[in-house]
Amino acid sequence: MRTEIVALLSAIGLALASMVVYRITPEGRASGDTTGRGGSFVMGFWVRNWFYWFLNPSKAFFLRLNTSPFVFNALGIVFSIACTVFFARDLLPWAGAMILLSGIADVYDGEIARAQGVDSPMGAFLDSTLDRYAELFAFIGLAAFYGSGWPVVIVVTGLGGSLLVSYTRARGESLGVLCKLGVLQRAERMLLLGFGAILDPTVSAAMGRETGFLMLILLVIIAVGTMGTSIFRTIWISRRLIEMSPPR
Repeated sequence: MRTEIVALLSAIGLALASMVVYRITPEGRASGDTTGRGGSFVMGFWVRNWFYWFLNPSKAFFLRLNTSPFVFNALGIVFSIACTVFFARDLLPWAGAMILLSGIADVYDGEIARAQGVDSPMGAFLDSTLDRYAELFAFIGLAAFYGSGWPVVIVVTGLGGSLLVSYTRARGESLGVLCKLGVLQRAERMLLLGFGAILDPTVSAAMGRETGFLMLILLVIIAVGTMGTSIFRTIWISRRLIEMSPPR
């Protein structure tokens, strides 16, 4: 069995075991969003609640060390750049691992900042901007991996859709309309890309296809889903703005 599959199965086993423990806690019996973050998550709020609960011990450790949130900002960028390099060198499992680590660093950044009471508009702006850079690096790496042809068109479409999902929300908020509706928001996209890249060599080979076939399927899903979400948000926000406009 490939090393990355063993590592992934071990991580999944640990996650499932911790879910059993979490389920019997008061927090684990809650069905709604206990994180206070709102929005939607494709796997449900319970999974997201568990994830933040799972990170609590390590978050407490970093707080005891008085670790600055900017450390995790920097780590996120380092992991993202490493992801680009690994994709360009056809090392998909490593690239996928870097995507997941970048996402985890992003979570720690926000959690540590809030716990230390140093969260600020500047920090929120920097965090959101660096998130876009992280996605950009991942898609640049994928474009380098495929090189040319229709796969690159799909990669570019996925990148464009991903950025538009974020832009429509941000622009709507700046005009007084908050819209978190739709599918394939950043966390979901990063999970698809991260786990997809780790599994791709094994799954693509099992299907009798070249490396990159599974990722291409996931990229089509991301491209269609993000474009659909951005179009939906454009229409939804436009209608709310028309309703808010004073009659002439």
